Amino acid sequence: MRIFLITVLLLQFGIDCNAQNYFNRYEALIELKDTTGQKAFLRKWETESPRDPELYVCYYNYYIQKSMSETLSLVKQPIGVNIFELADSAVNDVGYLSNNVQYNPVFVKKAMEYIEKGIKLFPDRLDLRFGKIYILGEMRNYKEFTTEIIKAIQYSDTIKNAWLWSFDERKKDGKTFFLENIHSYVLKIYDTNDDKLLENMKQISESVLSYYPDHIQSLSNISVVYMIRNQYDLALTYLLRAEKVDSKDFVVLANIAHAYKLKGDKKNAIKYYKKTQKHGDADTKDFAREQIAELKKS
Repeated sequence: MRIFLITVLLLQFGIDCNAQNYFNRYEALIELKDTTGQKAFLRKWETESPRDPELYVCYYNYYIQKSMSETLSLVKQPIGVNIFELADSAVNDVGYLSNNVQYNPVFVKKAMEYIEKGIKLFPDRLDLRFGKIYILGEMRNYKEFTTEIIKAIQYSDTIKNAWLWSFDERKKDGKTFFLENIHSYVLKIYDTNDDKLLENMKQISESVLSYYPDHIQSLSNISVVYMIRNQYDLALTYLLRAEKVDSKDFVVLANIAHAYKLKGDKKNAIKYYKKTQKHGDADTKDFAREQIAELKKS
């Protein structure tokens, strides 16, 4: 099974030919599934070109893939995406086979040693940081996941979002690319449905706002945390800030309406559902219309 944990973009121009040559030779060994050859080549590469960022990418991928094993487990509730339903009609019961990936901590430790060394040597390489963050998320190590994201946010401000990617490619519009990915990591935490991780969502979003106070997604993320905690006034504080940034953002408007609805403020809920109806897409307009009708009946 071939897995690239850090996306590598092969550029036609501006690539260090030596780095590209090493990478191509290593990729050929991956194609052949020659793990012994991969390890030997990595050692040779490290001896000949120890300050090549792609070396650390490949070492990291090598040890992460070596650490991975798949297991099947029988569960009562479907978890994840790789699941198979098992039904027993005799007792009218349903179970699920879940395909899970396990990580050998010995090899993960080696992978982390290489990626951390790579980040130390090449701190502007965002693919190294995101590669580490991705695996921490897959391993459900949300404490370190959160810590590494916040480190990246802080460093992004230091370099004014002038991030490099694979083969030292300069990311165009680095700020947008960076913040979109940070938002996706917050959504990953949210999708766990684990209320104990709400504070992690909040910490990441607060870190973003300390540098980008008008970042609508982070304002909305914090509001979601407060709504789940039934702290509607605090949620509205952040949502109303987001509305000031973009008064036509129908997702923000719908969330404001929902917060007022949960708070029991029917008048303001209807007011904001009307704004949502005005600025939303077709589905959102229909939803807002239904909510207004429901509130007027109650």
